[in-house]
Amino acid sequence: MGSPKRASHTFAQNIDDSHPQFVSAVARAFSILRCFEQGAQYLGNQDIARQTGLPKTTVSRLTFTLAALGYLSYSAALEKYALGTAVLSLGHALIKGNDVLAIARPLMRELADYTQSAVMLAEGDRDHHRMVLLEVCQGDATFQMNLTAGARVPHGSTALGRADLASRSDEAFAQYLINLEKECEPGYWPRIRAGIVRARQDYQNYGFCFSMGDWNAEVFAIGVPLVSADGSRVLAFNCSGRVSVMTREKLLQDFGPKLLALRDKVLERTEGRF
Repeated sequence: MGSPKRASHTFAQNIDDSHPQFVSAVARAFSILRCFEQGAQYLGNQDIARQTGLPKTTVSRLTFTLAALGYLSYSAALEKYALGTAVLSLGHALIKGNDVLAIARPLMRELADYTQSAVMLAEGDRDHHRMVLLEVCQGDATFQMNLTAGARVPHGSTALGRADLASRSDEAFAQYLINLEKECEPGYWPRIRAGIVRARQDYQNYGFCFSMGDWNAEVFAIGVPLVSADGSRVLAFNCSGRVSVMTREKLLQDFGPKLLALRDKVLERTEGRF
């Protein structure tokens, strides 16, 4: 098959705080909200300061402001903060106003039922080298993966992440490997790198990537990228299920082509504008 489409933008395009239009106060505020990603319901200013590395006085001003705007909720009894309802409103607005989700959801449900597996849609969180799940359709009532929209999974070991990476330019891909190696424990790096590089080659050969127990030993999966028409945005679909169902032959001959067809339908119906 011909070379699959690659995203034109690179990871190097992430703006850092040296850019003249970068507003540090906004970045600090969002770093506070991200402190709650690990599942903690309540955090105090001291907890947040420790996680973000920000001065406690700065944290105090920002948490007060975020609470005033509804993005945090303050408990006087605990003297700590929890996420506020305004955060949920933003997430709801994203899902409600997302044409890709509206178009993809019924197609994902159909494929999940056919394959008896989980079909997911995700987008990269490049700051943290993870994929954020946008939608999950479960097709196996006896083997449901404990993942829902909003959850994050790794880039390097999942089919979703590998599909995202495989679609990137050579420059962006090489830079990602450099960055990931710095964060990875040395003993694990050769195996992780080999899996990522192999997935990129699989994408060239088949149009989709594999993760055969690399993230979860009980799960085999394939992933395919969804690249916008202008190359500025990359989403990814996957199809993942238990190893007894998701054999490599079945993925190659049946489920993989159907996942590609799903991606192509979404791309056609959105005209690549998302």
